[in-house]
Amino acid sequence: MSSNVSPPPRSIATPCVKVCLVDGASSLCLGCYRTLSEIGGWSALTDDQRAAIMEDLPARKNRVDSAFW
Repeated sequence: MSSNVSPPPRSIATPCVKVCLVDGASSLCLGCYRTLSEIGGWSALTDDQRAAIMEDLPARKNRVDSAFW
């Protein structure tokens, strides 16, 4: 007997730390350093696209307004 039950959705890696504030000067989220466009389209990106963005995130930290923190 075959089952019509779909497997659960695959987990998607994300840098989200649930601190959702956007730095006006850099347009980056102060929690994860992604752009709003990247955040909004995250689930539609390929694993390779997400990995490339995640690799770039540490360098983006220098682009946010340190006075905010």
